Amino acid sequence: MTTLTTTAPPQVLDPTLLGRPVHRLPHFAAQLRDELVAALRQPASRRYWGGTEVEHVGFSQLTGEEPRMRWQYFAAGSGVIGFAIERAVLLSALDQRYGAGKGAAMPVDEGKVRVTATEERLGVALGQQLSHVVASRIAAGVPDGQRPVAPLAIAPAVPGKQPGKGTWIITMNLRAGDIAGKVWFALDKHLMSDVLRSLVPEREAGRNAARSAKPVAPLAQRLQVTLAGRLVSKEVTLGALFDLRIGDVIPISLHRADVMLEDSRLYTAAVTEHKGKLCLTSFEDIE
Repeated sequence: MTTLTTTAPPQVLDPTLLGRPVHRLPHFAAQLRDELVAALRQPASRRYWGGTEVEHVGFSQLTGEEPRMRWQYFAAGSGVIGFAIERAVLLSALDQRYGAGKGAAMPVDEGKVRVTATEERLGVALGQQLSHVVASRIAAGVPDGQRPVAPLAIAPAVPGKQPGKGTWIITMNLRAGDIAGKVWFALDKHLMSDVLRSLVPEREAGRNAARSAKPVAPLAQRLQVTLAGRLVSKEVTLGALFDLRIGDVIPISLHRADVMLEDSRLYTAAVTEHKGKLCLTSFEDIE
């Protein structure tokens, strides 16, 4: 008997993101998709992306088991964006721009097409174009309203180095005729933090801003503890305790009192009288 599974696998929670609005990332992805669609329809972009559709944009985290890709890195605002594109998509854009155009929507055998300098330059140009759209979307949602300049190409630390396991990526699924492929944007921790900050609801963001604007006293001044003063202690035999009757007097001499924090003796203090109340003064460290 065959069992069909109709439910999606449960999402693994990252403990470092508990309390962050990760559940709102699809909302950000939907906004980004609209802006990427608009960018691909611009007159300057149609020569590369004519007939190309954006099918889906979504967030995920690298597992470390993905196939190796050729990654480029671009400076963007407060962080760095990694960019990778499937070669089938890049060759389709290349043919759309420099080829006859009729075969742009037909798959090609990538193994029979050698990598040219023109292809590499086009990959950098498309990476810069699309990374700019992503960086602008991130900056537009940051509360302080800072917007990045156009991403600048920077050399990767190691050619072909992939982002590490757990890195947040944005995946864009594209289709041009019979050609389907993906584009990836890897966000470093600074940009991912900007994305999550932009997704905080306005009311909560206002409370956080008010809370941060209010001066906060040092922890030592805010932390409340209870001190107990033990004025006197006397040892008696169990028999003497049982022989006590109403009106009996236990003779004691009042010396320095012990100041207790729960069961720990912290200080000794002198016992004095002030306006009819017993007070502790002249504190001395127990050590």
